[in-house]
Amino acid sequence: MVAASLGFPFQAVDLKEEFGGIIRYFLAEYAAGRTPNPCAICNRDLKFQRLLDFADELGCEGVATGHYARIDVLDGRVVLRRGIDRTKDQSYQLFSVAEKNLARARLPLGGLEKRQVREFAEHVGLRTAKKADSQEICFVPSNDYRRLFEERGIATHPGRIVDTGGRVLGEHAGTEHFTIGQRRGHGIAGAYPLYVVALVPETGTVVLGSQEECCSRRMQVGELNWLGVDVPSSGELRAAVQVRYHHTPVAATIRVRGSDGEVEFDVPELAVTPGQGAAFYVGERLIGGGWIRSTELVDAFGGRGKEARLG
Repeated sequence: MVAASLGFPFQAVDLKEEFGGIIRYFLAEYAAGRTPNPCAICNRDLKFQRLLDFADELGCEGVATGHYARIDVLDGRVVLRRGIDRTKDQSYQLFSVAEKNLARARLPLGGLEKRQVREFAEHVGLRTAKKADSQEICFVPSNDYRRLFEERGIATHPGRIVDTGGRVLGEHAGTEHFTIGQRRGHGIAGAYPLYVVALVPETGTVVLGSQEECCSRRMQVGELNWLGVDVPSSGELRAAVQVRYHHTPVAATIRVRGSDGEVEFDVPELAVTPGQGAAFYVGERLIGGGWIRSTELVDAFGGRGKEARLG
């Protein structure tokens, strides 16, 4: 074990029930036609909440993690920046963590490149030095989340695949097998690339459309969380908005309404997915974010203003 080789105490914390809740959330989001973000939930509720509770029991001032992001605390306020290694940056996954909890966090890897971390680990003789980077959700080791539905006996929502005009293109085994913006794996060939633009679990409907039809001009976000800044409950600000982990932030206007808000993109954005997080950046600084509730597609369903599916 790493702790043993470095000579510091190790103690396991039983969070089985809490972690089970994350798995239940994960399955429920897919069942509702959304695409979950379990890493952001785990960060918010476990790593930077329950472990802080445990730190309090031990009389510790904070919690250190291996996230590739940088934190400073200036005048009692958190300044959260992207990690130096942009290919490994994990600041996006911290958008929903409470500022007071991040103020007690230590992120020692944020100022290093992954190459440097591996070199240091090898220098001190850690067996993890050459461990391959994980590309999977930790509770889906096969990288096929659909198997979870089968293993737990959870019913899916089979039905029809249609285009934006309502023409039936085929059938499918469950809306849970799809996500907004998906281009491959739906089994339908067309004269141009087809994307999943909407999911309706109640009727088992998967809607495919063109790339243009999969673009959103604006989205509704909820549970806004601000980091190191004071934003009026009713106001407007400009920021670069990142809508999923591997996504280049795009310029947008954010209109705040209490704990909710509307984000309007300067240029319509492809594959904005309900259930994911929207992280707000000013330069390299993450100033907050919220959960994507619904999106307004540019030209969806013949201009009828149809929203992408979100409960």
